[in-house]
Amino acid sequence: MAVPRFWREIPQRYNLEGTECPKCGKKYFPPKSVCDSCRRESIGKMKKVKMSGKGKIYTYTVIHVGSSMFQLQTPYVMAIIELDEGPRITGQIVDCEINDVKIGMRVESVFRKIGEESKSGVIYYGYKFRLIK
Repeated sequence: MAVPRFWREIPQRYNLEGTECPKCGKKYFPPKSVCDSCRRESIGKMKKVKMSGKGKIYTYTVIHVGSSMFQLQTPYVMAIIELDEGPRITGQIVDCEINDVKIGMRVESVFRKIGEESKSGVIYYGYKFRLIK
């Protein structure tokens, strides 16, 4: 990912910033400029909203063979998280044993290193999730 694009995406990556339709109240992450339900009536009216970062595990999988960037982390858990506000997002589950992860468990977002650009040394940070105990 190019550095300028990364910096443009900071509100989503660091703050879980999404959008909300003022007509029907549906919330989206990542942000959308038009509501799927209200369509034309929402154009130019979507409001920025910060998600709480809390939710539950909707489903998950254990990655045993990762891409070159994540080979040293395998095995690791990737999950679809249903946020308390409604949107479902993908995130890595961290700070726990793989066998501790179960569908329906409560999770919260945490700020973690996502990756780094090879020789340039630029480190990317963003959200991952941990179990709420």
